[in-house]
Amino acid sequence: MEINRYIREHKAVWTELELLLNRMNKRKSKLTGMQLDRFTELYKAVSSHLAMMQTVYPINETTVMLNHLVARAHNTMYQESNKSSQQLRTFFLHYFPALIGARAWFILFALLLFTIGGLSGYLAVRADPLNLTLIVPANIAEGIDPTQTELPREDLHSPVMSTAIMTNNIRVAVLAFISGITLGIGTVYLLIMNGLLIGALAAVFMQAGKSYVFWAYILPHGVIELAAIFIAGGAGLYMGYRIFVPGMYSRKFRFLETAKESAQLMLGTIPLFIIAGIIEGYITPSTLSLDFKYVVAGLTLLILAVYYVYGVYGYKRLLNESSTRL
Repeated sequence: MEINRYIREHKAVWTELELLLNRMNKRKSKLTGMQLDRFTELYKAVSSHLAMMQTVYPINETTVMLNHLVARAHNTMYQESNKSSQQLRTFFLHYFPALIGARAWFILFALLLFTIGGLSGYLAVRADPLNLTLIVPANIAEGIDPTQTELPREDLHSPVMSTAIMTNNIRVAVLAFISGITLGIGTVYLLIMNGLLIGALAAVFMQAGKSYVFWAYILPHGVIELAAIFIAGGAGLYMGYRIFVPGMYSRKFRFLETAKESAQLMLGTIPLFIIAGIIEGYITPSTLSLDFKYVVAGLTLLILAVYYVYGVYGYKRLLNESSTRL
């Protein structure tokens, strides 16, 4: 199937369905019987187009757009059974993971940028410990003392340092998303700089022979926290990319659609930061064994993987069910 020809053949149908959806979503606008019948026909047709695109071009931008269109139509038709609480549940359980899958390459690129920064920071401080002051903010650098891990509390972070790191990660996630409007340049910078920070700290504790302790205090909350940062960064990178490459749509339309989708990705990271904050507050500074903290980190990674697979599978199932009902 030649995708450009397929899009040209069916774009008019997609546009017609979107126009009807816009009218139905206006409270004072009502459709006639014939228009409702036409809406049902269009929904069936577009659902069929989506199924075809998912089979042949599962990660294409048009497939994502059709996903959004079919989901909107489904929610409109069954709005009585889709109360706000149900919609919120569906968003976090299914739509958000599916959105992550659709933007997986940008999220992985965000991970790559962070890794590049981390390796650079690690190698710089390993080569010359004085480079730490050039990379790490002064309020954090002054509180770094690997020997403090030998205290009974085994607390890697002072209260100031712990708060600074958590606040920094949340700030980086938000800024990484917003910086997409800078053509993605600001997002790239923030991801690399945050990687530099973690890499530099890792080098300090490695030189003191405390690497095992360092990662035991970073990974339990860091797995979820960093995953949220990469998702937010991927959203910002995608926004910047679409400003450069709008595709077959107008630049304005593409930007508005991309900004909306990226904002949904950012919204989905909020529970991740909350969970990471709870772990950082109760498990990270605790006197639990270092081995147990590594187990917690492994469990968080496993749970994230299961959540993603379950969410994507559930989203596809919901789409299939909506098509079957018609």
